Amino acid sequence: MLKFLLVLTGIFYSLFVPAQSPKTYTSSEILLQLKKLNVLGSVLYIAAHPDDENTRLLAYLASEKLYRAGYLSLTRGDGGQNLIGDEQGIDLGLIRTQELLAARRIDGAEQFFSRAYDFGFCKTSDEALQTWGHDKILSDVVWVIRKFKPDVIITRFPPDSRAGHGHHAASAILAAEAFDAAADDSRFPEQLIKGVSVWQAKRLLWNTFNFGNTNTQSEDQYKLDVGAYNPLLGKGYGEIAALSRSQHKSQGFGVPAQRGSVIEYFSTIKGDMPVNDLMDGVDVSWNRIAGKSMSDSLKNIIDRFDLAAPSSSLKGLVTIYKAIGRLKDGYWKQQKMKELQNVIENCSGLFLEATAGSQYAVQGDSIKLTTTVNNRMGQDIKNVTAHFYDSSISFSATGKNVNLSNAKTFYVPSSQKITQPYWLENPMAKGSFTVNDQQLIGKAENDPLAVDFTVNIAGTDFTITKPIRYKYTDPVKGELYQPVNIIPAADLRFEKDVYLFKENSLLHAVLKVIPDRNISGNISVATSIRDRAGANINSKVFPVKSLTKDQPAVFNVEAPKSGSQDVFSTLYSSLSDADKNTVYSNSYKRIISYDHIPMIVYQKEATTKSIYLDFKIDGKLVGYVPGAGDKVPQALQEMGYTVVILTEHDLEAKNLKQFDAIITGVRAYNTNEWMNNVYDDLMAYVQDGGVLLVQYNTSNQVGPVRAKIAPYPFSISRNRVTDEEAPVTFLLPGHPVLNYPNKITSKDFEGWVQERSIYNAEKADSNYQRILSMKDPGEPDQDGSLIVANYGKGRFVYTGLVFFRELPAGVPGAYRLFANLIASPAKPMPAVSGRDVKAKAVSTRLTRKKD
Repeated sequence: MLKFLLVLTGIFYSLFVPAQSPKTYTSSEILLQLKKLNVLGSVLYIAAHPDDENTRLLAYLASEKLYRAGYLSLTRGDGGQNLIGDEQGIDLGLIRTQELLAARRIDGAEQFFSRAYDFGFCKTSDEALQTWGHDKILSDVVWVIRKFKPDVIITRFPPDSRAGHGHHAASAILAAEAFDAAADDSRFPEQLIKGVSVWQAKRLLWNTFNFGNTNTQSEDQYKLDVGAYNPLLGKGYGEIAALSRSQHKSQGFGVPAQRGSVIEYFSTIKGDMPVNDLMDGVDVSWNRIAGKSMSDSLKNIIDRFDLAAPSSSLKGLVTIYKAIGRLKDGYWKQQKMKELQNVIENCSGLFLEATAGSQYAVQGDSIKLTTTVNNRMGQDIKNVTAHFYDSSISFSATGKNVNLSNAKTFYVPSSQKITQPYWLENPMAKGSFTVNDQQLIGKAENDPLAVDFTVNIAGTDFTITKPIRYKYTDPVKGELYQPVNIIPAADLRFEKDVYLFKENSLLHAVLKVIPDRNISGNISVATSIRDRAGANINSKVFPVKSLTKDQPAVFNVEAPKSGSQDVFSTLYSSLSDADKNTVYSNSYKRIISYDHIPMIVYQKEATTKSIYLDFKIDGKLVGYVPGAGDKVPQALQEMGYTVVILTEHDLEAKNLKQFDAIITGVRAYNTNEWMNNVYDDLMAYVQDGGVLLVQYNTSNQVGPVRAKIAPYPFSISRNRVTDEEAPVTFLLPGHPVLNYPNKITSKDFEGWVQERSIYNAEKADSNYQRILSMKDPGEPDQDGSLIVANYGKGRFVYTGLVFFRELPAGVPGAYRLFANLIASPAKPMPAVSGRDVKAKAVSTRLTRKKD
């Protein structure tokens, strides 16, 4: 009956909408929507990540061919790097999800995802499929195909090494398998009782490419020119594609607009090869379900459409809507009724809105909601009712420019489910998210917290759903909208994400409880410390008399050290009421905010990492040059360093002398064009006895490294070691960076996450010493993850080791090794050149863990 009944049953999902006014449509865009009603065809594009899709092709299919077009990205891009901030993992996946949705709003396609987690760059499809769970992700692809029912499926990549990435190749393998499995009622039969039926697409095509040194296109492939200009949109598809692709801002994928002819190539993988059209052999007219009369009726409206008065088409459109409703139920009937209702709403000029007085609604508290109805064109619109919770608010919408609003306060039950992306509600499996509701699988994001408006247009009742948004005015940006979030009664958050404790010291962590409403009763805050295996080390309960809104409570959590050195443990917390048997919260709200996407709010478990670490540091004051964004400065502070963030104007030789070490953040030379201006000052600093550590940079299209970064030449490769458990060989075991102030052993490379190193050095000058060697299975050794050179009295270090992942993850050995790399040279560097390292290599290979 009502969308808001979902709230009463505890099923709530947040809608992420742009922080801008709701979308309205010009007459030319409405005309394009009308034309699309007369086409019954669909195409599904399949690849692995956000940014893999061909935005130009999607725009062409959606707005030139007028097909229903969709992109299925197997992952949300969680494992990539971030050019705009320090978010990693789950947080980065949330950002890239919204960037993909922003891209789809521009190119006109729809967005889908599987449950696969982007665990980082991998080199083989076997690794990808094994980590994800082959059958689990295959079932997701089959489910999306059975729901979307594409006539044609297109992959971006081939199923082999030409794909350039294990995830890429795996997406092609799964697409080919799902092409057949979706049509087989013996495959995943449990789906067939969930509202879908088997589906056989006409053909599976591979959208071949010419990237870098890999050209997979040939003249015997089917070719399609997608460079057309659409006068109704005022743009060509190359221009639309540039706007769409440029939404991938966390990857630095802003691209220029292209105009004119662009040829796409397609190789046929399954089904017959297209000759004249992608849809050869597929009837994309109304003959599929209704016959020519329906097409003629729509064509008549299209031909007579008045750009100056789109509402003049309302009566005819409502007549067609009722005629479609009388057809036999099926996929295209439901799809076209949904599309047609949107066109009717757009033609009517009716404006419906539901806004909240706050961005947050607290469990057990109230929310003020304002519903608005504006009949801007004075059409035959009657009986408008807004359904909210179990209440109804009625409006009169007759008469031109009628603008009515109604404000009412409602109670949010304590049982109301909090805002949480559906794929994060349950603990993850090793390489995939856990989603138990079949109907959620494939969805890009949660359904909205929404109000249902029932309205009579031209004598027919419609239900129009509008998301509830928080609306406010920024003095610079103007009127803005943000999602409304249901949050717990209180936030629990530790002061730090990682706590380091020297051996035999007392654990001392600060926990803040920040209530969002007053709480009283038999309440208490509980904490527990658990080791990696989940075993409890220490527990404590803090009784609390009451918590007052907006007044944080602070608790000092102390516990003795337990176990041997380098113990990693996790500290958990929760707020509960014993009398009511209620947990008020065991989480805090994580907020991610960027201008190009809606604000992201989700609940993150209220934990912190604690490490009892046997380590030493040498030096105290460290200068840090930020790059694309990372959390290394926070880790340095926790290690005991004083960290000063440096800008271009700070990097003068006379100013740098005070620092024991200078570190450049990840991609600092990619993101700061001015780094070339400070080269001489940095080299003078090293020559005078300082330590300069440069973390990885790239040499790809994102800010090519033009600046000189080192005293002696070397190149930055795209080589990486993706196996986080890859055996490590110490090439120079006596080198100071492996011995001072901490003795580095194979144990220090245990527990690493996602990968070992990226963008390693190569073609390094003989003055560099290569410290480590490692490799992925079946590949040759790589010795460019850590290179060190004497320069004057000081030391230069370049490393592709992924400290930006390991330090926030609380990997003990990463802290110890990083402290060594920025330590002042305690003794002369070994007199050994880079050419001699093989003779002095000592293996300290790790014992690999069994899966």
